[in-house]
Amino acid sequence: MSRIGKAPISIPAGVTIDVSQGNMVTVKGPKGELKQQVDPSLTLTIEDGALTFARPTDSPRHRSFHGLYRSLVNNMVEGVSKGFVKELEVIGVGYRVKNTGQLLELTVGYSHPIYFYIPDEVKLETLSEKGKNPMIKLESIDKQLVGQIAAKIRAFRKPEPYKGKGIRYKDENVRRKAGKTAAA
Repeated sequence: MSRIGKAPISIPAGVTIDVSQGNMVTVKGPKGELKQQVDPSLTLTIEDGALTFARPTDSPRHRSFHGLYRSLVNNMVEGVSKGFVKELEVIGVGYRVKNTGQLLELTVGYSHPIYFYIPDEVKLETLSEKGKNPMIKLESIDKQLVGQIAAKIRAFRKPEPYKGKGIRYKDENVRRKAGKTAAA
């Protein structure tokens, strides 16, 4: 039995969950509103301030959906109540980052700057302090969207193992390799 699927989702104060016809789950909270279509074979019940998921059979399809949709709805509840934040660090000599509204401009060692438009659902902030590495801060109520945007930004210049230059998540550990040594 899915341990994740069995766990009830506690509904915090200020968050409302509405399950409409066809298992369309709408979660409203202080930070916004999210919707997710849940597989119609699953049964959703709200009682005592908690949302629980039940599956009809133990078939592999139902077992996988049980944990998946419970996790997706739990992330929605967490997103509308607290929100999600991803921070990226830009490391390298001459590497710079700045934003104009939702347009992110990256200068990361190529012959040209990279312009990347961030969707309006994600709040973008760039920090450039003297003596520190530039930072990119992404904030949103949608966990999947903020993670996907952060991964796309990181893919423009992944951290390399020799000097550690590139775009990495804050507190990400990059394994370093030794370079070539001179012949004896």
